[in-house]
Amino acid sequence: APAAAMAEGSGSGGSGRGPLCPGAASAFRRWEQLRRRAATPWARGILAVAAGLGLLYAVLRVPVRLRDGLAAVTMFLSTLTPKFYFALTVTSSFISGLIFVFEWWHFRKYGTSFIEQVSVSHLRPLIGGAESSPPAPAAFSAGENETSRQNMPECKVWRNPLNLFRGAEYSRYMWVTGKEPLTYYDMNLSAQDHQTFFTCDADALRPSDTVMQKAWRERNPQARIKAAYQALELNNDCATAYVLLAEEEATTIVDAEKYFKQALKAGEMIYRKSQNCHSQSPQHEAQLRRDTNVLVYVKRRLAMCARKLGRIREAVKMMRDLMKEFPLLSMLNIHENLLEALLELQAYADVQAVLAKYDDISLPKSAAICYTAALLKARAVSERFSPETASKRGLSTAEINAVEAIHRAVEFNPHVPKYLLEMKSLVLPPEHILKRGDSEAVAYAFFHLQHWKRIEGALNLLHCTWEGTFRMIPYPLEKGHLFYPYPSCTETADRELLPTFHEVSVYPQKELPFFIHFTAGLCSFSAMLALLTHQFPELMVIFAKAVSTASA
Repeated sequence: APAAAMAEGSGSGGSGRGPLCPGAASAFRRWEQLRRRAATPWARGILAVAAGLGLLYAVLRVPVRLRDGLAAVTMFLSTLTPKFYFALTVTSSFISGLIFVFEWWHFRKYGTSFIEQVSVSHLRPLIGGAESSPPAPAAFSAGENETSRQNMPECKVWRNPLNLFRGAEYSRYMWVTGKEPLTYYDMNLSAQDHQTFFTCDADALRPSDTVMQKAWRERNPQARIKAAYQALELNNDCATAYVLLAEEEATTIVDAEKYFKQALKAGEMIYRKSQNCHSQSPQHEAQLRRDTNVLVYVKRRLAMCARKLGRIREAVKMMRDLMKEFPLLSMLNIHENLLEALLELQAYADVQAVLAKYDDISLPKSAAICYTAALLKARAVSERFSPETASKRGLSTAEINAVEAIHRAVEFNPHVPKYLLEMKSLVLPPEHILKRGDSEAVAYAFFHLQHWKRIEGALNLLHCTWEGTFRMIPYPLEKGHLFYPYPSCTETADRELLPTFHEVSVYPQKELPFFIHFTAGLCSFSAMLALLTHQFPELMVIFAKAVSTASA
């Protein structure tokens, strides 16, 4: 018997199971018999009848329980007083009002709905409704994605070509109004620019330049001015020290011009010395580049001083000479200073000549280029333009060209028209601007609004036509019409560049989230019910009982 059991165990060992015990074997046999009997037609019929009876009982029994529950709720509501309804509606209105205020604050500060953000970020994964991640891009499409990424414009911050003087203009504004016109971010960018333009690796060769290298890194204006005087004690011909004093210590444009003239005299002398020995070593080459930057900066600021003091023709001549002497420094956008000065002279033929050179498809655009081109074309038709007449007879060729130029300018920077039409208040322009952003619009309108006002009918033509631009631009802004799609990063950068007391213009306008509308409606509805309950308590109780009875 043991041998037979072992043989049986070895025979079933391939499946990894031992022999069944007697109790388990009998239970297994009973289960097989029941399964065979349930498979017969008459057994299936009995099961179907039982299921039908159970469903019929549920259908008949559930309404009875619901009716009992509703009767209990109706009895409870009938015992409630008007004070309860008033307290309920007031509490509901107060809570929904708090939610609405918080939602509005969160949207104004972060641009998103808090409830929607929480539901998407936290509740959806808990519920199990997380969206499936998109499939990874194929290997052959990586190059295409990289190309499209390179073609998309970046939110690059540029030096404002017409930036004001720290001491003579920005500081005077702060003394009068008590408001800081420049942000820390903007001033930090200027400090980086100064270190790039006015310092080099060869500063150790001249003690005064070493002192100025530390001065440009100082955050305290008084410490910078003190360091500039220390540099002048070491070397009376330190051009960068005069530049710092002209920018920050001079309280008038006349004083700034005096400092810049001293800087020009010292800078030209140092520049000639650097030219003679720039090929001796890499350090001397770096010194020549630095001295070139100083000389160009000083000449440009002197031209701006002459423009501000009313010597416009002198300023135009200085700018033209500077552009001829250093033609490779076009990235400094000196032509924008020249355009503004020529517009002040009303030398529109010269303005057109400058635009013909710089309004090229291969060159970067700016609000000054696009809107000046629109202004010249509007000048030809604006004096006789009338919307009523144009709607009757249609637009002439010159008017069509003017309207298209305005549409082109508005597509490049949609913030400018509101400042030109004085729909938004202006502030002092920052030292850096974001092209196509609100900061560039402020800088352009601050200097060019007077030129638009001088041409009769130009602002009227702009007022009648600028909003038509948005009908030509696809929405959402997947692609532009004449330029790249409008970048989505401008609002954040403009808030860093512009002062806090200025309301930043946002394009495209963000639509209010659903939950703001919902909470506002709920708050208003609850407040209305509370008011009605307070004024007509008996009537509202009858109304509530009628509603509860009808629902029952």
